[in-house]
Amino acid sequence: MKELHIDAKPENLDAVLAFIEAELASVPDKVLSQIAIAAEEIFVNIAHYAYAPETGGAVVRVRSGGEITIEFEDGGKPYNPLAKEDPDVTLGAEERKIGGLGVYMVKKMMDSVEYRRDNGKNIFCFKKSTL
Repeated sequence: MKELHIDAKPENLDAVLAFIEAELASVPDKVLSQIAIAAEEIFVNIAHYAYAPETGGAVVRVRSGGEITIEFEDGGKPYNPLAKEDPDVTLGAEERKIGGLGVYMVKKMMDSVEYRRDNGKNIFCFKKSTL
């Protein structure tokens, strides 16, 4: 797996996306676009909430092949975004509770998503087939 160590700040999103896109240069555009959307959602959540009101580091890992694995690690507050109930997307935007759509989109676009807490770190991983 290739790794990028970076401060978990919103202004570093472009660097995260550039790293992922460089590692996945041969991936079909549609798959790369979905991965970029998912990566943006997860990194921005880490940047906004993991260490708030402070800031801290994040590690982004990429493994390519027939199945792409993207892993985000942070040392922030323990939080499993997969434990939260999915939003009711049948409701209109005005009727829905705020939040939760980003992780829901990641779950729908990726083949698998998982969260674990390991040695004081939040680790969020998603996988997508290139086929």
